[in-house]
Amino acid sequence: LHLVALNFPLSGDMRADFQCFRQAQLAGLTSTYRGFLSSHLQDLATVVRKTDRRHLPIVNLQGETLFNNWESIFDGNGGQFNIHVPIYSFDGRNVMTDSSWPQKIIWHGSTANGIRLVSNYCEAWHTADVGAMGQASPLNTGKLLDQKVYSCNNLFIVLCIENSFVS
Repeated sequence: LHLVALNFPLSGDMRADFQCFRQAQLAGLTSTYRGFLSSHLQDLATVVRKTDRRHLPIVNLQGETLFNNWESIFDGNGGQFNIHVPIYSFDGRNVMTDSSWPQKIIWHGSTANGIRLVSNYCEAWHTADVGAMGQASPLNTGKLLDQKVYSCNNLFIVLCIENSFVS
């Protein structure tokens, strides 16, 4: 399953699932992509189809392994990954080195186990208000689910996950 960043950073007021779907289509990818975010309807840990959570690796756009499987992201250690394996955007840029993302931080709105944090997910990702808060993770920590709180007016990386495998 591919983990890919949107082509530009977003504030806490986003339509992540729509953006993921649209950018994946524009990139010629045929699978369904969803935002790597907890929402008011779903915890992040359950975004990937149950039958695909255990046996498929999570890879970047070049097929390099980021995680052994979906469930390994949510083992409680914050989604530890090798920072030397790049995370690419749908248009092929490395979010860790490209200046289009000045802040190397991803929104997620979740606990370290992928459960939604209703007090810290920018009002279900519908506000960029400076007073609202969102849970996010600085990628330089080597964790996708580090537990840091930021104002929803920040422009951060938004990741998308291919939520079901299509051969």
